[in-house]
Amino acid sequence: MHRRDADPINRLRALVSQEKIRILICSDSNGRKESIRQLFEESNSVAGQNGKPLYPLKPEGFEGVADFIKSDALFGLVTAQLFNGFTWPAENLIVVTEAELFTTTARQRRKGKASEGADPDMLFKDLSELKIGDPVVHSDHGIGRYQGLVLLNLAPPKEDPIFEEFLHLVYAKDATLYVPVQQLQMVTRYAGSDPDSAPLHQLGSGQWDKARRKAAQQIRDTAAELLSLYAARAIRKGHAFEFSAHDYAAFAESFGFEETPDQANAIAAVIGDMTSGTPMDRLVCGDVGFGKTEVALRASFVAVMGGKQVAILAPTTLLAEQHVATWKDRFADWPVRIVELSRFKTTKEINAALEAIAKGEADIIIGTHKLLSKETQFANLGLVIVDEEHRFGVRQKDALKALRAEVDILTLTATPIPRTLGMAMEGLREFSIIATAPQKRLAIKTFVRREGDGVIREAVLREIKRGGQVYFLHNEVETIQNRKHALQELIPEASISVAHGQMHERELESVMREFVTQRTNILLCTTIIETGIDVPTANTIIMHRADKFGLAQLHQLRGRVGRSHHQAYAYLLVPDPEALSKQAQLRLNAIQAMEELGSGFYLAMHDLEIRGAGEVLGDKQSGEIHEIGFQLYTEMLNRAVKSLRSGKEPDLLSPLQATTDVNLGVPALFPNDYCPDVHERLSMYKRFAGTNDFSELMGLREELVDRYGDLPDQAKSLYETHRLRLEMAGFGIKKIDASPASFRFNLSLIHRLTR
Repeated sequence: MHRRDADPINRLRALVSQEKIRILICSDSNGRKESIRQLFEESNSVAGQNGKPLYPLKPEGFEGVADFIKSDALFGLVTAQLFNGFTWPAENLIVVTEAELFTTTARQRRKGKASEGADPDMLFKDLSELKIGDPVVHSDHGIGRYQGLVLLNLAPPKEDPIFEEFLHLVYAKDATLYVPVQQLQMVTRYAGSDPDSAPLHQLGSGQWDKARRKAAQQIRDTAAELLSLYAARAIRKGHAFEFSAHDYAAFAESFGFEETPDQANAIAAVIGDMTSGTPMDRLVCGDVGFGKTEVALRASFVAVMGGKQVAILAPTTLLAEQHVATWKDRFADWPVRIVELSRFKTTKEINAALEAIAKGEADIIIGTHKLLSKETQFANLGLVIVDEEHRFGVRQKDALKALRAEVDILTLTATPIPRTLGMAMEGLREFSIIATAPQKRLAIKTFVRREGDGVIREAVLREIKRGGQVYFLHNEVETIQNRKHALQELIPEASISVAHGQMHERELESVMREFVTQRTNILLCTTIIETGIDVPTANTIIMHRADKFGLAQLHQLRGRVGRSHHQAYAYLLVPDPEALSKQAQLRLNAIQAMEELGSGFYLAMHDLEIRGAGEVLGDKQSGEIHEIGFQLYTEMLNRAVKSLRSGKEPDLLSPLQATTDVNLGVPALFPNDYCPDVHERLSMYKRFAGTNDFSELMGLREELVDRYGDLPDQAKSLYETHRLRLEMAGFGIKKIDASPASFRFNLSLIHRLTR
């Protein structure tokens, strides 16, 4: 059968009608198998050209190809991932794959979906991480605490039970609210401060309405200010870069690895920004080693080939050194001059570099904060690349703000700070996430342990015996030599070197080179290694007083190991795990739980919850965000911006979207024996409740069947509930109650008056 057959079903009918021909269709998954079966069922109701029903196709389900062959069926359907179909003359059998049956295969769809990259909005809305006692926000009732999923019988007395699953929430004064799982689009995770201090609202008191009204006024003002920023940005003219596609392809070819889907998307987005003629301000978020540097290299190439200078701003001298080596290696075959401004350079070298920059003879300038000083005069600056913006001080950030008015800005980060994340989420900055791990990369195993000689010696010797190296983080320069002597006595088998920021540049450079060339086993260091040190053989890191570090810093430090295909380990040592402050416990719990590859963005979300989002345009923490939660604040702000853009006064207190409450009079849920994991059920309920179109709803059904098997009756009822909810969209129907004896619906008063 031809892959692009215009009418595959009619073609199959013609084949099945031939004597002794048997056909078996192989689907990619159980979900796709169910969809194909439904497709044929629907086609059987279509009449042919003569008005009579077409030859019906009713594929029978089989466990496998052998099961079908043993039967006497002419037309079958199995789940089997084959690349191509085949014919078997001895059995009069034709095997057709899903890819050959349809123009767009399930594999292509899945690949396309993956290549879209992580969706930051979905990361906010995921309820699957909820634990008992966590705060959540109900858009109508305010902030309460999650107490789990419960089954309630909705049937009248003496009638057969009708069980539904509800979200159990507790509010102030121990008031209880049960939220039907069909309405989970109204519930979001609370992010805005320490979860323990989330302000619980009192049901029926008007407290939540007052908080929302106050927030709505502040949000309206913020939206107006945002629009003025948008308008200012819109009238600014950026440089539309032009470059040779042939040259770019040759440069891209020198990348020694295959691009991950997220990485390819980030590169495409950056180049799209640079060639658009509008000034770029894009944040690329991705874990250490996930390919952010390649995004920056491609952007550098486009800028230089377009006749502009590139400034690459690194937070540490060591990282600047590493970037210089990387950029020189990739641009070795191109007529590009790269210079460095850092404290590793002599005064004579720095003066020569400054002169070359001012004359336009230097194309790419890599350095630390000295790049932003008044001494550095660029001849034709077009692109600024900032690595880990949160590592720079207020004065450097002010200088960056001034640059944003004139040049393209590309910021790279592993864990954006809450304020930066908030700005990206609200559209002030473009945002790309690289969440796909490189091939063969393993997650870093992370442990929080009470500090002791036994733990340290065991961790170090395990790494040394497999030929590896260890980072030992001791962030106190005054006592670092004492720590070195203690380690030498504890582990006499190891050779130890010391690195910290107060050392002379040449001495520090020598120490780092000794460690990179494996002349020493242990690098006893401060946070000077936080960014930029890439040593593939170092795969264990031990952190003294890990409770004193921030979440983003812990994630960055942990990222120093695990840069190869070897299993890496991170030991977070604390004096007494039970005596830590609440925030320190939250940070360490988050970093330990989020050890999966690509977890940097999720850690930033936890950081936002722990520290608070902060005002988008101000420097102080926002009381409104604390009162209503960051996600609801963001949704209301987006609505306000859209309304003001269209010339309307925003109505921020009405429901985010009108939905129909559907009760079919039968159990509508995912049974515990069908989907036993409560977090998975919660996540699926949320996704069903948040669907806004039929294709998305059908895709969720396919995913369910693929993961858990055919839908039981209760799950089918839940699916039909949401299908009917979508059917009723726009008709103003608030509620539908159905039973074998009656059908009743309530029409919105506002809708009736406007008809």
